[in-house]
Amino acid sequence: MTTHAQLDDRYGRTRSPRRRIAGWTVVAVLALGAIGFLAWTTVSSTLNAVTATDTGFTVIDDRSVSTTFQITAPVGQPVACAIEARDEEHGTVGWRVVQYPASEEHTRAFTEQIPTLSLATTGFVNACWVP
Repeated sequence: MTTHAQLDDRYGRTRSPRRRIAGWTVVAVLALGAIGFLAWTTVSSTLNAVTATDTGFTVIDDRSVSTTFQITAPVGQPVACAIEARDEEHGTVGWRVVQYPASEEHTRAFTEQIPTLSLATTGFVNACWVP
């Protein structure tokens, strides 16, 4: 038995249940705070996120390709998208950045034409963002 334990036993000291409850309360408050912070950062980052989904493309000729896509963006925010055309060797043969004004619609569909340097085999959205 340690000296501390002997003294506690001799003088009848015990650990206070209040002290144990206070310790667990602090742990619980810290855990709830961490969960709340993670939830807030997750929700706030997804509120301003822009997603793009390619829905098709058409090779018009050896100097242009048309791409069709949908974007889901925050309501009331302008959006910019980088669209790209590639050849059969996966090399970029054309690209451009298109900007769309703010809208009250959450999801919108677009068809854009991309000028190319040579024959493209695909057209797609590379990325979209809120400028």
